[in-house]
Amino acid sequence: NVYAAMNILLLNERTVVLVDTHVNDEPTAEQIAEFTIAAAKEMQRMFLAPKVALLSRSNFGSGSSASGAKMRRALELVRQAEPELEIDGEMHGDCALDEALRLRILPSSTLKGEANLLVCPNVDAGNIAYNLLKTAAGGNVAVGPILLGANAPVHILTSSSTVRRIINMTAMTVLDANRVEG
Repeated sequence: NVYAAMNILLLNERTVVLVDTHVNDEPTAEQIAEFTIAAAKEMQRMFLAPKVALLSRSNFGSGSSASGAKMRRALELVRQAEPELEIDGEMHGDCALDEALRLRILPSSTLKGEANLLVCPNVDAGNIAYNLLKTAAGGNVAVGPILLGANAPVHILTSSSTVRRIINMTAMTVLDANRVEG
């Protein structure tokens, strides 16, 4: 199993989930595919329909970066393993959140609406994106990090955790404990 950290932001107009925000420095395409699927399944368990965007500094093959190639390979792997999952990439963050922009750049995109699961090419990108969104959004609710890939539910509190986040993570832990026992 590949471990990865998933964070959830409950913003005023949308819910955004980011992965991997804390674990894998430079994951392979195979690892990205594995934790993308794990994050999508975790979202489904929370009754959220995942709409996945694989993020990169290139848009749909527009650049020759290693991270773009890695994300394109991860897309192939996820589509093979989970053909029903709504996913596209590689793309910029603005394309992930703005359907009109995405469709102007790639009219054949299979992702409809706004992405709500943002998969980053490495932990630096994931952590930076999460902290920027969390701070720019102001007083919204942050949940996580939630460790994916473990045999049992694992929730992590970081040094920046607020009282509200501690309460949210405690509630998640209780729900997970009841699910395991039930």
